[in-house]
Amino acid sequence: MFGLHTLQRVGKEIRADVASARDRDPAARGVGTAEILMNWAGVQAILVHRVAHALHESGVPLVPMALSYTSRAVTGVEIHPAARIGADLFIDHGSGVVIGETAEIGDRVTLYQGVTLGGTGFARGKRHPTVEDDVSIGSGAKLLGPVTVGRSAKVGANTVVIEDVPPDSTVVGNPGHPVRVEGRRVEGPDADWIHLPDPVADAIKGLAERIGELERRLGDLDGKQSQGEVRELNPKRGPSTAGG
Repeated sequence: MFGLHTLQRVGKEIRADVASARDRDPAARGVGTAEILMNWAGVQAILVHRVAHALHESGVPLVPMALSYTSRAVTGVEIHPAARIGADLFIDHGSGVVIGETAEIGDRVTLYQGVTLGGTGFARGKRHPTVEDDVSIGSGAKLLGPVTVGRSAKVGANTVVIEDVPPDSTVVGNPGHPVRVEGRRVEGPDADWIHLPDPVADAIKGLAERIGELERRLGDLDGKQSQGEVRELNPKRGPSTAGG
């Protein structure tokens, strides 16, 4: 039941979430609790989720989803009321973050904007990621399906994770692959995570080369056209047929 004990627990969780924002966001240091609650969208989304989840666990109908929907409209963060979130979660900025129904998040986790903890297909049961304690997930990363991200792991920005991530590792790329495990760099051709392929940059480079080639061809055509016009204005005279 949603009683006094539940309210006390939710209040404790919210205080920890505010403290996490102050500790992990340089912009929040020295800022009062009231200002964080009023202006930090990630904190607001977590606050609403704590209440919605408590109501969901208590079997209250309709209200949890209504709270989740309202929170998404206001903050840009979508968290299903059934998602299980541990203590000290910090969502930086927040826009575009999606946390699915069966997602599980441990303690002291940090999510940046655009992170998706999503499902794949229409499977039932556990279909969203499990993120263990002390994990950091970069902006735009997509974690899909019932994968597990091990304790203290780091997921790089825009990484697509479709397999389990080892504890204390760093994964990057699409699909995501480890480049560091327990502080040691992973050897191999895919270990250069600083110089990862950039498909957008490659496409732009290809277009630039194609445009350059077309410009050269147009230049050649213009040159030939100009030479033709000169010949028309100054036709070559044929051999003289006048008698000596």
